[in-house]
Amino acid sequence: MGDAAKVGVVTVTYNSGPVLDLFLQSLSSQTYDNFVLYAVDNASRDTSVAQLRAWGDPRLRIIANTANVGVAEGNNQGTRSALAEGCSYVLYLNNDIEFERDTFAILFNEIDDLGCDLLAPKILYEDRIRIWSAGGGFSAPKGYLGFHTGADEPDSGQFETARRIEHSPTCCLLVRRAVFERIGLMDERYFVYQDDSDFSFRAWKAGLIMFYTPRARIFHKVSYLTGGASSAFSLRYNARNHVYFMLKNLGPMRCLYYLPALQLRLLYKVCRRQISRAEFLIRQRALFEGISVWANRRNTLSAGDAQGA
Repeated sequence: MGDAAKVGVVTVTYNSGPVLDLFLQSLSSQTYDNFVLYAVDNASRDTSVAQLRAWGDPRLRIIANTANVGVAEGNNQGTRSALAEGCSYVLYLNNDIEFERDTFAILFNEIDDLGCDLLAPKILYEDRIRIWSAGGGFSAPKGYLGFHTGADEPDSGQFETARRIEHSPTCCLLVRRAVFERIGLMDERYFVYQDDSDFSFRAWKAGLIMFYTPRARIFHKVSYLTGGASSAFSLRYNARNHVYFMLKNLGPMRCLYYLPALQLRLLYKVCRRQISRAEFLIRQRALFEGISVWANRRNTLSAGDAQGA
């Protein structure tokens, strides 16, 4: 990469106070220090902005929104600022993570050594034992739902080889500037969840090269700030956004198969008591919400908006 390459680190805060100090400590410890932190705050009601300011680092840029515009658009705001200030790379980071002092240095060396356009590290749970993601891909039988390789497995060295992947969460993802010139920014209509799947899918379909490297590791407090993966909020947005993802990226004709198949799978799960009736109803409402998001997008695009396409 070379020492002259400036990196724009983009993170979106929303009532992130409980996790922010450890995140900032990880940033301060990095051996590779040619980066700027673009912290986009989505109208936090806690001490997030005050904690950022107290960090006191000249490499900090705070973008304080007066309303919650969502993670996807928050990432876009940070990305636009990073690109405008001449950053050669954008590194997306959640702030409910911690990482080792050489994480940046490894990522920035590996992206050149591997000759890839996007690079993801090994992501462990905060217990530093179990894997959350060792790269990933898309499951065609499930409507190209993104999946994490090695999810919930103990890390026993089974994913110690760098390899090409199709999908990675933006919990930590290093992206070359040229990627945005090729496929654009995040699709802000997702608000939260699956915006990274959409971004990865567009990169994959465009022939861009994404790699996973085990040499860099981060430790993730999964869904800490959204109430957990089984919260009503997480269930709603994951279900809504998967429907939108399928309609947007696969098209309505293919979804004549995928949407009924999704319904049958949910009915099977609720009949087998694998999910509760309450969860089933949340997912049902979210299905129609996802269709509405897609229909409204089509109307917007017909008026000339191509962002996130």
